[in-house]
Amino acid sequence: MAVLETIRVKLGIFITVLIAVALLSFIIDPSTLQSVSSSMSSKYDVGEIDGKAISYTDFQADVDRFTVINEIMTGSSVQNEEMQVSIRNAAWQSLIDKHLFIRNAKAAGINVGEEEIVDIISGVIDSPVFTQNPAFCDENGVFSPALLSDFVSYISTDETGRLQMYWDYLIESATNQQYYDKYYSLFAQSNVVNPLMLTNEIEANNSTFDVEFVMVPYGYTQDSTVVVSDSEIKKYYDSHKKFFQQPASRDIEYVVFEVVPSAEDIAAANEDLVKVYDEFAAAENMKSFLLANSDRQYDATWYKAGELNTVAKVVNDFVFADKAKGVSEVLSNGNTFYAVRIMEEAMVPDSVFVKYVPATSENVDSLLNTVDPMWITQVPGFEDVMTAKKNSKVTVGGLTFEVVDRTAPVAKKRVAVLEKTAVPSKETVNGYYSQANTLATKSAGKYENFQAACTEEGVYAHPVNRMLESASRLGSVDHTKEVTRWAFEAKVGDVSNIITVDNNYFIVAALKGIHKEGYADVKEVASQIKNVLYMEKAGEKAAAEVAEKIAGKGSMEAVAEALSTTVSTKEGVAFSSLTSQGLDTKFIGAASVAEDGQICGPVVGNVGVYVYKVTGRDTGAFYTEDDAKAYDAQKTQYTTQAVVSVMMEDAEVKDNRARFF
Repeated sequence: MAVLETIRVKLGIFITVLIAVALLSFIIDPSTLQSVSSSMSSKYDVGEIDGKAISYTDFQADVDRFTVINEIMTGSSVQNEEMQVSIRNAAWQSLIDKHLFIRNAKAAGINVGEEEIVDIISGVIDSPVFTQNPAFCDENGVFSPALLSDFVSYISTDETGRLQMYWDYLIESATNQQYYDKYYSLFAQSNVVNPLMLTNEIEANNSTFDVEFVMVPYGYTQDSTVVVSDSEIKKYYDSHKKFFQQPASRDIEYVVFEVVPSAEDIAAANEDLVKVYDEFAAAENMKSFLLANSDRQYDATWYKAGELNTVAKVVNDFVFADKAKGVSEVLSNGNTFYAVRIMEEAMVPDSVFVKYVPATSENVDSLLNTVDPMWITQVPGFEDVMTAKKNSKVTVGGLTFEVVDRTAPVAKKRVAVLEKTAVPSKETVNGYYSQANTLATKSAGKYENFQAACTEEGVYAHPVNRMLESASRLGSVDHTKEVTRWAFEAKVGDVSNIITVDNNYFIVAALKGIHKEGYADVKEVASQIKNVLYMEKAGEKAAAEVAEKIAGKGSMEAVAEALSTTVSTKEGVAFSSLTSQGLDTKFIGAASVAEDGQICGPVVGNVGVYVYKVTGRDTGAFYTEDDAKAYDAQKTQYTTQAVVSVMMEDAEVKDNRARFF
């Protein structure tokens, strides 16, 4: 009985839950439940490609893969922000290729078979993925199947799997390139221009006309009699709605407090350099001295005149002044102070060309990760290499090079630069933070308070309208992604706490407006539509007034007199932007088909109302068959360049990476 009672209780709870779910489903629209579920699941998606959700986890795995590939190709694991963006873009493009382009190409009947890949690897089919890869080219820059074969033979010996990953990437890239080449050729071959079309194009572009005209400008004063109603705005919006699609964006105002060194900080930097000046002038181990005392470390590079401008012009000017010797006085450039010591002078070539000499037991992977994977490469800056003789061998960083050639020697110098840059002290930083904190505190999270606090504190709030979710820069301040994230999570009227950027800026931001992704609300674009409709109505009214004034006038001079203006002339006008720049396009279009010798108009143009008369036509020969073919080829190129963009638009590709990176 106890068991039965337990089952009855648990079953009762289960039935209660079922009833609750049934009632919830009855009360709430199923589509709403689906929307909520979709929203929850897409919260962690970096995007969607043709209905395929791309999760953050999957995308990050691709980013990690491309990071390794980038390390192999560049030989460096150091990645600045620009490189990271490039890697993420490459990973995203690979997903576009996989889930959209390749699928569409196959649907169009295109395929890339295994035999093609074999032909690509062997060089029968020219693929830049292999033929332009320095790792597989000989010393003359020519693709070498033997070098490629050597690389492939090393893959199985690489226990890290990095070479296999790189090889898979090369095969994938070559395959995708074949798909692109074939798909693009469909468009190139379909853009057929037969001889008749070519002849017509040449004739049309060689046909010119001479015209007399008068123009009555609209002026800048608003005509109060021209009224645009709300219903007209709504009607225009409904019929042009597709033009008002917009990405999600935000309107913000922000105050930025830049942390800069104070006068005391600058004086301290100068004093720090002066303290060690005498030691610098006498130092024997310059590398160790600068490591301990300078913001700039020792550089054994040979410099010629002008190259030290990259450090500072005052440094270059001292080093390459006539009869410059020894140590400079203290030099300054902004908040940075220098002392320069000329270490050595010699005739040194600009560049030395070397050939990498691998050890017989050396793993190819170590080569790809250590130096640029080229058999012949330009190696500037290596001390021993730059001074080595032709055909000699030099070891640099554990690698052996043979000097193949060198440029003619020029006068160069080696220098040591003692550098001290003023940095804000703790007191200075605290002072700027205090200013930002005062503004944030007085704002108390509300926009009205923020405005009042800005006025009271005498600070300027920078406006930014329609800031995209991908924005990572505010004015001249980089790396402001944290501000963007805050704005896309906040509510209208909210004010942020202090947002610190690179420890150099303190920012307080306020959210003024939210623009959701999709169609802009009619209220948001009403003023834009109103201007369009106003110009149309104003043009029609002006044309009617002009028509009334010139009625019965038999000459252009009489027309000009009636309109209180003068007659202008233009010769050699063609229905082509190449030869008719500077004229109103609506006027050109109307005049190009007008009857010769007849006063025509008024025509409503972009800047005024036109009355005109075509006085003559001519057929030249300045637009040649080569021009026509080049123009047609350009159109074909534009078509192919737009293929992926059109695919992405049709498939409604959503790129939400900005939420995460």
